[in-house]
Amino acid sequence: MTNKMKLEFVSRSTNESFARITIAAFMAGMNPTIEEVADVKTAVSEAVTNAIIHGYPEREGTVVLEAQITDEELTVTITDEGEGMSNVGRAMEPLFTTRPDLERSGMGFAFMQAFMDELFVESGVQVGTKVQMKKKIGCEEKVFPQLHNLKGNE
Repeated sequence: MTNKMKLEFVSRSTNESFARITIAAFMAGMNPTIEEVADVKTAVSEAVTNAIIHGYPEREGTVVLEAQITDEELTVTITDEGEGMSNVGRAMEPLFTTRPDLERSGMGFAFMQAFMDELFVESGVQVGTKVQMKKKIGCEEKVFPQLHNLKGNE
């Protein structure tokens, strides 16, 4: 069974918390653990913050949050039509930031990778950026590995 949602909002920092709450509410039907919700909210927060700060540094634009649930997998996509990146690989390096003036740590992509199972980033200069993240939610073998092993020995 598949469920989908799409949300568009203005690239204002106040909307970052709105995106976090929205994704938490959307994934609630998957019966996630508190840790899974926190992981996804953190990853979404980082992606949305990147879109706002780096995608639209001099102007407001639109950030799109899309999510899809298919079985136990949550796919989250954050898209902007802002500045974009010429070198995604470099941007994904821990501690790399183009905005040291804002005291950015350069750890956004590292956090997304750490908290989600998969991360895909597409970007083009003056085209924008698309960040897609996937995470398995509520998988018994992931949440309770000892129970999964016991079932195999019955």
